[in-house]
This record gives sequence, C-alpha cells and structure tokens, in this order.
Amino acid sequence: MKKNNLTLGEFIIENQKHYKSTSGEFSRLISSIKLAAKIVNYKVNKAGLVDILGDAGDTNIQGEDQQKLDVYANDVFMQTLINREIVCGIASEEEDDYVTIKGKHETNENKYVVLMDPLDGSSNIDVNVSVGTIFSIYKRVTPTGTPVDKIDFLQRGNQQVAAGYVVYGTSTMLVLTSGSGVNGFTLNPAIGSFYLSHPNMKFPENGTIYSINEGNYVHFPQGVKDYLKYCQEEKENRPYTSRYIGSLVSDFHRNMIKGGIYIYPTSTKNPKGKLRLLYECNPMAFLAEQANGKASDGYVRILDIKPTELHQRVPFFCGSKSMVKKLEEFMAKYPKDANY
Repeated sequence: MKKNNLTLGEFIIENQKHYKSTSGEFSRLISSIKLAAKIVNYKVNKAGLVDILGDAGDTNIQGEDQQKLDVYANDVFMQTLINREIVCGIASEEEDDYVTIKGKHETNENKYVVLMDPLDGSSNIDVNVSVGTIFSIYKRVTPTGTPVDKIDFLQRGNQQVAAGYVVYGTSTMLVLTSGSGVNGFTLNPAIGSFYLSHPNMKFPENGTIYSINEGNYVHFPQGVKDYLKYCQEEKENRPYTSRYIGSLVSDFHRNMIKGGIYIYPTSTKNPKGKLRLLYECNPMAFLAEQANGKASDGYVRILDIKPTELHQRVPFFCGSKSMVKKLEEFMAKYPKDANY
C-alpha cells in the first residue's frame, strides 16, 4: 500500500466531508483517543521492566480476572476522555455501569458517547504477544445538556459514527473508520505522531486463514464443527491455514490484511458467546463492513442486533465475505435455538 505523509489529525481535517459531524468536537475526540493510546503504548513497551505484569487481584463485571494492564489502560482512557470534557458519557468493558460526564457547569453539551475495550487480549501481555484497544463512537440520542441514559449506549451497531482499534505490536497502529472506508495510521515513536501508512484497507474477498480456539471443538455448535471440517478438506484451495493469537485485535488485523475469518461461537461453556456486543463485536463489525468484509452472529448481521444490556455477549463470525457467507450456510442447516 502506498504510504502517505499525512498525520492522523491532518487526515481528519482533509476528509471532513466524509464525517457525519463537521464540528471540531469529533477531531478533538479522536485526538484524545490517540493521546491515551500513546500513553498505553509506552507502558506496554515497558512490560518486564516495571511492575505491570500479572493479575491485579480483582475481577471485572463479567467475573474475569483483571490484569494490571487492564486496570491501567482503562484508567488512562477514562481520565483522558473525562479531563478533556469532549464526551458526555463512557461505557467500558472494565466498568460495571456507564459513566456520566458532567461539564464545568454541571451540564454537558457534548454529543458523543464512547464505548471501549481498553485492553483486548491482556492475558497475552505476560508472554509479549500483541494486544490492543477497541473503541466505538455514537451520537447520543437523549437531549444535549441532560445526563446521558442507558439508551445512549444501547444503540444498534449500524448507528456508529466511528470505530477503530489500536494494535500494540511490532509497530503501533491505529485503525479507524468513520463510515467511508478504513485507514491505518502507524505511530512514529520518535516524534509521537500517527502517520497514514495503510490507506483504504480492505479484506480480500476470500481468504485461506481461519482463526478459532480449536481446543474447544467438542463444545461448539454442529454448524461450526461442519464448517471446520470444510476448512480442513483437501479440495480446491483448501485446506485452509489455522492461525489463532487469542487477541481479537491481532487476529482481526492479520485477517484483514491477508484474508481470513475470525470465529468465536457459542459453546456449551459459553451458551451466549464470549465476546461483548458493544465493546468488541459492533466496532469490529463496522470496521469489517467498511473494509469489504462481513460480520455475523451466524444468522444475522451483527450491526442489526438490538442491544439489551451493556455487557451483552454474542457469537461472532467476522472476516472475508465469502468465508463468512460459507459459514452461515453451514449454520443455517441447524435451528438457531439449537446453537445457543
């Protein structure tokens, strides 16, 4: 892909016509996210040198053990957004409930809410594997100047204004969509700026990679088992290659560049799925569709699902269009209720 000398800030200014809001509020919001990402990136790169590895000794609302870096990343993103007073509410995977942001005069005229997974794949940090941040931006539906309400966060994914992720890997990249394609920006650590390095990112129509934790095979729905057998057959361009990092951001990023499908189904251990609709599936689905990909729960489009709770879980199938469509064909052979 052709490289460009545009910084992320310059890119947003030059492409204002593509954004659903032309006020400076959106660009200031993205500026805050990239600032928080740089702070987290600095801390991630000090893993092993400072005391940020291991469990924090607490659990989040989902009952999962929090890593020290989970807590740190959540604090950084929360405080960066709160201190700059550019959003009216935040919901985080690490918080029990949404957070209302008050303005200087007790009212808040800002119109955006942010939902985020501050550190995706944090269990991998101890072994020096790539981790990431996922974020989703909506316009509030309640009147400005009033406190935000849960309905501001329980919007369908097709109402997102923007979404993106940061991958902290061999280089640090911020990948962003505002509904007019997907662009990747790589951090130059020497000067602290994100530069456009991957313009107009797209999934190949088909791919040869499938990403799933096959250790849970016996717990999967029959439709998923049948699809995995299809992936492993020696026919046409198969068998496919199995690649699974265990960090959604990293697996998604690889599959978007090389072509593949990410699979996290329901199972007998997680009958509703494992990934969170609001913090993981919706933003990644928005990115996938803007990058010529597809995202589904096996039966319906992820972005059309009406959320009913902040920490709702759903099965998630995402990647190259033809691969997701083929998986849906296998899922359709079995009643939906039987796979939940």
